[in-house]
Amino acid sequence: MNDLMIEARGIRKQFGDLEVLKNIDLDIRSQEITSIVGASGAGKTTLLQIIGTLDAPDAGELKIRGQHVLGLKGRNLSAFRNSNIGFIFQFHRLLQEFSALENVLMPAWVAGKDDQITKDRASGLLRDLGLGDRLTHMPAQLSGGEQQRVAAARSLMNNPAIVLADEPTGNLDSGNADSLFDLFLELRDREGQTFVVVTHNERLASRGDRTVSMRDGVIIQ
Repeated sequence: MNDLMIEARGIRKQFGDLEVLKNIDLDIRSQEITSIVGASGAGKTTLLQIIGTLDAPDAGELKIRGQHVLGLKGRNLSAFRNSNIGFIFQFHRLLQEFSALENVLMPAWVAGKDDQITKDRASGLLRDLGLGDRLTHMPAQLSGGEQQRVAAARSLMNNPAIVLADEPTGNLDSGNADSLFDLFLELRDREGQTFVVVTHNERLASRGDRTVSMRDGVIIQ
């Protein structure tokens, strides 16, 4: 539990005249669930996107698993991201023309992994999330909560070291929200995964190992 999974130093980001992130320093330890809370506009999602290598800062350094990642480009960056980081978004972004199982398999297909092994894992993840009878259902045939659980399974498909979740329970009722966070806790303990969760839900945030508060582009706690 003492190894640093993510090390961010001096992260700055500006959009036009608006400085969204102001010299952020943040360490995330391995096998830790860190909740990031704060009002809308605090910079939480921008920070998460930079940590996830989906966006680049204007200044600063970022190390993930000891590797400097801001210098990675193109295919090297995509391969690193696909192997090490899973994403869960508030809006699940499922591909409507593919079944639940096929959506979960997408990261493995991108990585060129063995088809039968990955199908077994994808099916197992969906069963763990109570969707064992929904494997062949299309997204339009699933409820909002079911679609979000499919998205959660997809984020875990390649067994990433880090899962980044941006308001993952925003579209879920309290029961499904608790179930999803229960899964985070189980995976932290069972598979040693590290979670960074942006949320407005302070009750759920408190279930993690640590809560980081942001306001106006800075960490205040």
